[in-house]
Amino acid sequence: MDAVLLARVQFALTIGFHFLFPPISIGLAWVLVFLEYRGWRRQDPHYVQAGKFFGGLFALIFALGVASGIVMEFQFGTNWATYSRFVGDIFGAPLAAEGVLAFFLESCFLGLYLFGRGRVSPRLHWLSILLVALGATLSAFWIIAANSWQQTPAGYRLNHELGRAELTSFYEAVFNPSTLVRYVHTLLASLVSGTFVVAGIAAYLLLRDRGTEVATRALKTALPLACAGSLLLLFPSGHEHAAQVARTQPEKLAVMEGLEQTTTQAPLLAFAIPAAEPPHFRAKIEIPGLLSWMAFGDRQAEVRGMDAFPRDELPPLLLTFASFHTMVGLGSLFILLTGLGAFLWWRGRLLTTRPYLWALVLAAPLPVIACQLGWITAEVGRQPWVVYKLLRTADAVSVTVPAGHILASIILFVTIYLLLFAAFLFLLRRKLQKGPGSAQTT
Repeated sequence: MDAVLLARVQFALTIGFHFLFPPISIGLAWVLVFLEYRGWRRQDPHYVQAGKFFGGLFALIFALGVASGIVMEFQFGTNWATYSRFVGDIFGAPLAAEGVLAFFLESCFLGLYLFGRGRVSPRLHWLSILLVALGATLSAFWIIAANSWQQTPAGYRLNHELGRAELTSFYEAVFNPSTLVRYVHTLLASLVSGTFVVAGIAAYLLLRDRGTEVATRALKTALPLACAGSLLLLFPSGHEHAAQVARTQPEKLAVMEGLEQTTTQAPLLAFAIPAAEPPHFRAKIEIPGLLSWMAFGDRQAEVRGMDAFPRDELPPLLLTFASFHTMVGLGSLFILLTGLGAFLWWRGRLLTTRPYLWALVLAAPLPVIACQLGWITAEVGRQPWVVYKLLRTADAVSVTVPAGHILASIILFVTIYLLLFAAFLFLLRRKLQKGPGSAQTT
């Protein structure tokens, strides 16, 4: 058994399970801000009940996100001791800021939001969910900043004697070349994830004729946010992110875009079948010059292909290419689906077109899947580096942890996560069967 591979598998499983929940909770928090504001300002009991119903769902998702996130921190010290020593001086500050400035804000005011309904003024109650949403959004910034430093290191110096990177500029490390563009892209993806979950649940309630007025208001709140988020996720966010990758991680761009040869007027590969050995693509469908324009704003610009880099510095072909293109395909589907919803709303048929409501139900988990694919593209696309051009993944593991111990922990984590996810689905199903109940002012 390969200890490096097992350590990577374990980390992928734990972070993949954890990353199911933060995108939903961030997007859902902002939907709750709108629902609670309208319930307060319009004195509409249906909006109030929608906030109460989806607030309970938010609490469940938040709890699972916190519980699953703790495991990742322990892995840094167990399976990735060399990595922890190398990045510890850099990561300490943003992770501490996330805990003190963001997580405490989010968790403290979540308690006020969940238990203060009817006990504090409507204004203060709305303010509490606004601060929860701001805390979740701020928390994402510090996590993205730390992760982005691995992608595009800045504000550091290497201490070869101690075998670590040392912080020289907090500002440069936090606002490294990829932080802001990745942060905006992640926030928009989270908004789409949360709004699709709300829209899917509201559509399900409408189809089952449970809490119709509450579901109507939830759907009409979530759908415009989902439509706007889906459009912005493609442009300008997706475009700017691709341009950033082209400038700072050209190997990743070449593989995820399937560009075999360095060329001017580089085509955008809309579809292809990849073959890993040698790197090659069959059945190509290309759009001439579009990749050059997307990467550098010039159709004549040269884009480096896979031939420009050593083979041992190229990320895995199939996983990087497939995850990226599937993610883009899902993003296009979100635009079509929300655009169709806007059209049906305009025609007055949004609530009565049952095939569309079923489509929303089925599409509810797809943005979360797209987030997972985006994470795979970003992290697998950085390989073979755990810190780009500074520390290889194979050199970052703990040398004293045997493969058998890692395998045992993988089995344990998978068992626990399956039980947690089963409990989550059970509670979610029971909540949907019960419905939002009767609307009452509070």
